[in-house]
Amino acid sequence: MYLEGAYIILGIMILLITLFVTTRKFMSKGSLKKGLFWVFLTISFFIFLHFSITTNRMKEVREAFNNGDVIICESRATRKVAQSVKIQKSNQWTLENDNFKSPNYNRVFFIARCIIY
Repeated sequence: MYLEGAYIILGIMILLITLFVTTRKFMSKGSLKKGLFWVFLTISFFIFLHFSITTNRMKEVREAFNNGDVIICESRATRKVAQSVKIQKSNQWTLENDNFKSPNYNRVFFIARCIIY
């Protein structure tokens, strides 16, 4: 739920727009049910697909980190220079819950924003 919260909110907004459009006089009879069904089905499919891909990548990153591989995480603190940080177990990084932490770095990195180098 945490990973897909923004997408669920956007999906609800799209469903509300679909509800508004399909209840207009110029729409054919039955368009409300058809429209809501297909839009809901499409949004649900893509949210589930994104969730599935993200959780699989998180699992792979976790395994790679535990094996000592280098992980690259997005740094949102600086946008112009050094937008990524290399994380490795041998450089005092630890994985607590789903966050990479280091005593040498002032912030944590969420594992979903990381890839294997």
